[in-house]
Order: sequence, then C-alpha cells, then structure tokens
Amino acid sequence: MTILVLATDIQWEEMQLLVNDQWHRVVDEAAFFAGKADIYINLLEDSIKKDYSKMPEPVLVNATCTTLHSMQAPSHVGRLNGWPGFLNRSTWELAVSTASLFENFFRENKITPLYVADEPGLVSAKVIAMIVNEAYFALAEGVSTKAEIDIAMKLGTNYPFGPFEWSEKIGVHKIASLLLKLSETDSRYTACPLLLKESNL
Repeated sequence: MTILVLATDIQWEEMQLLVNDQWHRVVDEAAFFAGKADIYINLLEDSIKKDYSKMPEPVLVNATCTTLHSMQAPSHVGRLNGWPGFLNRSTWELAVSTASLFENFFRENKITPLYVADEPGLVSAKVIAMIVNEAYFALAEGVSTKAEIDIAMKLGTNYPFGPFEWSEKIGVHKIASLLLKLSETDSRYTACPLLLKESNL
C-alpha cells in the first residue's frame, strides 16, 4: 500500500509514530495530485478548497470546521482533524461517506477509525474548543492567570495540556474559527471576547 501525504513539517513530525515505509510525504500540491497512491491524505489548511473529484483513490482531508456536505465532497473523500496534537494517535476521528473505502488503510496501519457525524468540529475538537473557551472566560473574569489555569487543569483532570497550552499548540485562530462556526446554530459555543481579540477575528 502506498500512502501519499501532503503535510507541513510539524504535522509530518507529529505523525512519526504511525509512519512506516508505505508513507510518502510530498510538500507541494503538484506532486500530491500527480502522485500514484492507494490513499491520499491532504493535511494542509486549505485542503478543503481543492477538487478531489478526479482523484482515483480515497482521500482524507484536514477539515475540522468544514463538513463534507458543505464541501460537496465526492463519496471517496473523508475528513479528519489535522490540528496539532491530534495526528500522533492510533485512533483517528473521521467523518466519511463510505467507510469501506478506508478499511484496508486503517487495518494495515493499525489505526483505529472512529467514525462520527459529519458536523463542524467532529467531536474532540469541539470539546477542546469549549474547554479553551471556558478558560478564556475565567481569565477575563480574573479567576487566575493562564499558567495557573493550565497547571490546575493538568493536575486536576490529568489533561496532557492545559487549555492555554492547547490554544497555543493548535492556534487560537483555529479554535476561534470553530467556535464562530458552531455558534451559528448553537449559542452555547459563543466565543469569549478575549479569545476573539487574541485571535484577531
């Protein structure tokens, strides 16, 4: 099996626990779309804007906020969360139209697929975004400092990162963008003004 991956240096480095000699990284779109593979993975942030209709094999794209439905994606395209901190796991959260197209890839690479509804944020990104948002509300209210909130959450909940560490690792603009998208249909996801200010959105 040949796996062709279009990824940044950070994303590729994070995936090293999964990568074997079947995985091949390319750094430009021309090589990605011209390459021959059994599965294609586009992790770049603008991956949702590309046309995959002529791709011969299954494609996974980094589409945390954008749904397959809104992309009008063909049935051989699936979406995953390509945020930093989510690619170095043996379980991948995905939204796909045709799960059977991806079964060989997951089985051969010992990755457990977790199929979820085709909604903005999937599940885990939605949860992390809300945790970060609540931390920003606490910071804005003067409850504590960023460093102290991070320490409290790591010690109290055994999280690998505190909420502000998560926001720094992922990118506060990505979290804000997801919250803005989610809040279009559910006010529970209303972004903290301080978070929006720091994200420049």
